Amino acid sequence: QPQLVESGGGLVQAGGSLRLSCAASGFALDEYANGWFRQAPGKEREGIACITRPDGLKDYADSVQGRFTISRDNAKNTLYLQMNNLQPEDTAVYYCAVDPFCYSVSDVPDFGSWGRGTQVTISS
Repeated sequence: QPQLVESGGGLVQAGGSLRLSCAASGFALDEYANGWFRQAPGKEREGIACITRPDGLKDYADSVQGRFTISRDNAKNTLYLQMNNLQPEDTAVYYCAVDPFCYSVSDVPDFGSWGRGTQVTISS
């Protein structure tokens, strides 16, 4: 049974950092495009980071460019999102997601499979 499980969320002060993890099972992450999206209460999903496929490039939303970094450990079959200089507007539930293809970060909210999410709350 293919599965994605996020972890690493929490409550931090503005300016702090968190690293989210997404452990995959039942399939190989590197055979798919991988991404992260977030959703705040009352707002639409926002794609924030993507490892594109077939190119394998990294694409970020303008709102997180320079602060967030997506990476993948193929040996551990785990996707990561390093988040630095966090701000209150980053508060949301964060989801990892996969799909056969990704050409830009704007594709991520429409990915076919995602996990249950992890809550990130930033206090001012």
